[in-house]
Amino acid sequence: MAKVTLEQWRMFQAVVEHGGFSQAADAVHKSQSSINHAVHKLQESLGVSLLEVRGRKAELTDAGRVLLNRAGGLLDEAEALESVAASLAAGTEARLRLAVDVLFDYEALLNAVERFAVEFPHTRLEIRETVLSGGEELLLQQEVDFILSARVPQGFVGEPVARVKFVPVAHPEHPLHQLGRPVNREDLKAARQIVMRDSALKNRQDAGWLGSDQRITVSNVHTSIELIERGLGFAWLPQTRIRDSLSADRLLPLRTDEPWEREVTVYLVYADQDRAGPAACALLQALREGLPELE
Repeated sequence: MAKVTLEQWRMFQAVVEHGGFSQAADAVHKSQSSINHAVHKLQESLGVSLLEVRGRKAELTDAGRVLLNRAGGLLDEAEALESVAASLAAGTEARLRLAVDVLFDYEALLNAVERFAVEFPHTRLEIRETVLSGGEELLLQQEVDFILSARVPQGFVGEPVARVKFVPVAHPEHPLHQLGRPVNREDLKAARQIVMRDSALKNRQDAGWLGSDQRITVSNVHTSIELIERGLGFAWLPQTRIRDSLSADRLLPLRTDEPWEREVTVYLVYADQDRAGPAACALLQALREGLPELE
């Protein structure tokens, strides 16, 4: 059991910061005798001299300087702990776990997280990036509190929050753009496709047309974009993730003989909506406000 208290460390710190016992008493609104007593008990318990009084000023000993440095961190941690306890007492969640499909608009996600971090600094946020049925699997295994996914597990209710358009793209100098005519299915089958692998551990699927004889399978949308920008294949990619690449002409939509652009609805699915506290509600509200309204 500790021999000393946080209050004694606080009084010791106050004496040093304000240059003496009377000055510390004025600053922390305590009597000088109570501060004297606290620091005396602290030195007695530790068995070392922390301060030397010279005239009306208290100065640190070498031991006092070392211990004050350590005490500062201790007091900061104690203050943070008390702040967290106050948040928990008010009903704020200690942790939120969110799974987000890689097709989701990450600009909207990052903006919402930035706002959330300011409002709820003591709530730990865990974000897991998923592909296809990965979010569904995490929800069913109770490893996340809610998901943003194009898939709603059986027995759950999904709230539609966004629509994402998938666009077939390739590097501007890719052979598919040099045909002088719209691309057809046989053209795609002869070209290399970049495919996203399902992040689920069971019942995995692949994302894409899958008609290509040549294929590179990846697990990260950034890798897919990088490969296509290097001219190594084509893919259907979420428009929300390739805005910069399209505007900079690093990627170009394929001209096809069929309307092969497709839209996917993203749903918000709770593990248990009744357990959503103020932090979860604030994060999800920030997400909704950062997305275009659904028609």
